[in-house]
Amino acid sequence: MTSPHSPYDVLIVGAGMTGSCLALALGQSPKLRIALVEANPPNLEDVPPDTYDLRVSAITRASENIFKNLGTWQEIAAQRISPFREMHVWDGTGAGEIHFDSAEIGEPCLGHIIENRVIQGALLKQCEGLDNIDLYAPAHPSGIIQDDRKIYLQLEGGHCLEARLLIGADGANSKIRQWMGISSRGWDYQQKGVVATVQTEKPHQETAWQCFLPQGPLAFLPLDDPYHCSIVWSTTPDEASDLLALGEQEFATALAAAFEYRLGAIQAVSPRAAFPLRLRHAETYTKPRLALVGDAAHTIHPLAGQGVNLGLLDATVLAEVLMTAKKRKKDLGALATLRRFERWRKGDNFATQLVMDGFKRLFGNTLFPVRLIRNLGLTATDAATPIKCLIMRRASGLTGDLPLIAKPKSIDPGEYAG
Repeated sequence: MTSPHSPYDVLIVGAGMTGSCLALALGQSPKLRIALVEANPPNLEDVPPDTYDLRVSAITRASENIFKNLGTWQEIAAQRISPFREMHVWDGTGAGEIHFDSAEIGEPCLGHIIENRVIQGALLKQCEGLDNIDLYAPAHPSGIIQDDRKIYLQLEGGHCLEARLLIGADGANSKIRQWMGISSRGWDYQQKGVVATVQTEKPHQETAWQCFLPQGPLAFLPLDDPYHCSIVWSTTPDEASDLLALGEQEFATALAAAFEYRLGAIQAVSPRAAFPLRLRHAETYTKPRLALVGDAAHTIHPLAGQGVNLGLLDATVLAEVLMTAKKRKKDLGALATLRRFERWRKGDNFATQLVMDGFKRLFGNTLFPVRLIRNLGLTATDAATPIKCLIMRRASGLTGDLPLIAKPKSIDPGEYAG
């Protein structure tokens, strides 16, 4: 085992959106040395103007503030962002419907739909510009070794990286979580999310659209072109397989019908893909010298698009906790330090999981009394403007126990970095 590099303060495994955001946030402190380890070499080229990434994220206003305060938003906006100012949600088995409008809370939008590769690329480009962040890609972790003061990440090929703290940001199937011996609880939804980019007959009106069908929700998310949307169609694994097997025109016809032709006919469809939907929550986020963030710690049903936003809040809360510990000359990898992060984030993540799971189960129930109650509930909530405004502010990340960097104001980098 060789260790050709001097010790780091923090090692982050996983350079996706959450891991890259965490590295960049920590990198604001020149006193910290960070290593970012990624198995798959990231593509940092600007996105082609004529194709869209199949995976997109609904970025909240809190996440927008994070990117602005880290200096990344300008790079993201220079490529491609799609604000959504309104949201229509309805029950496909009844007459219940609710309409959210950002104007009702005095905001320019509810959030932005942004391709995952745009976000990841912008974050990593900025990481590359900081002298205190080293990116190892491709690099394949093969194990961890730890003692009382240090932790070592072994890489295939015999090299080893040393740090005071190792962070797993390596996704739902996290090797770091497995090597830490942390179990996770949850369940499979017995659903898959079919994703594609589609061209619609009618413009999307900078509106996010979601129809709850018995098999699962169908969402149309607006892209920067008025006639293009990213769709997520949650359904049974068997139906997902059938939808993937359809020809383009057959799929377009089935999609438009399921969506009740709200945006007219579907005129073009990109290649499609599907991914399984699961709820998982790690029993603990922390151990001495180890922490988990993002999907490595928790996964959620995508019906409200909150997954990546929870991960970005994990990243920035952990960065704030570690920078505070650094200023106070505390051990970054001590459990007492890391537990503050877990107490801050775990309850909020769990509550969001439960709410999304409740919505999924409520709208998946086909019993007539349940359908009647939920349709009446949608209609009543739509008429109750104060309640709608509370929902919009919370879902948009405008309220809650936010870290400093996620708040809607510019910050002094010195104040954040310490």
